[in-house]
Amino acid sequence: MVTKHQIKLIKSLSQKKYRQQLGLFIVEGVKGIQEFLNSDFELETLYTTKQIFDAPETKTIVISEADLKKITSLKNPNTVLAVFNIPKPRTINTNGLIIALDDVRDPGNLGAIIRLCDWYGVADLVCSVNTVDCFNSKVVQATMGSLARVNISYLDLEEFTALANTETYGTFMNGENIYTADLPKYGIVVLGNEANGISDEIKSITNRKLTIPQFGSDKFTESLNVANATAIVLSEFRRRFTEM
Repeated sequence: MVTKHQIKLIKSLSQKKYRQQLGLFIVEGVKGIQEFLNSDFELETLYTTKQIFDAPETKTIVISEADLKKITSLKNPNTVLAVFNIPKPRTINTNGLIIALDDVRDPGNLGAIIRLCDWYGVADLVCSVNTVDCFNSKVVQATMGSLARVNISYLDLEEFTALANTETYGTFMNGENIYTADLPKYGIVVLGNEANGISDEIKSITNRKLTIPQFGSDKFTESLNVANATAIVLSEFRRRFTEM
């Protein structure tokens, strides 16, 4: 049975300020929870209607479907909800390929980008302080467990790029054609806000500007979705250094 205190705590984690205060976040769904259980993330409490996980009994609470409906944020809840501890920030490896996000606000976009980083072997994702919280439940759900494998940091992007001592690329509507540009194996690639792109402050510190060329004859489309753009950018950077 879920107590009123537990319900109140879980519901509070839908808000960023309480996630930060308590150092906790929610994961829902069998696959996502299993990914986190297999990672270095520390489980706080597992609420489940079925005993299907290899998790400590002291941290597992078997509940009814009615109780699950009281704590879930999903319209069609799965059989399980888990609360995990937010890990402490890890050191960023500036000798790798890094994706940096300048004020990305949509949870679905961030979730998709985290999955892309996981797919393309990008260990570090750096977000501006105004980018949507990666422990937002919608972001966590969209990552399908990839959040457990990507190191995400929230920093002042100007300060980070200045101290990183590596080349910084920005994605713009006008720039070098990414398909013909000379790309390095390592560096920082910045992608911007869904509506406004990369801010003027970050634009001024990019060493090189890249663009994904538009092939449609009418060219009415204003821009690509930021997650789609990330997929193309990562594919092109990785393709250059893949042995055939």
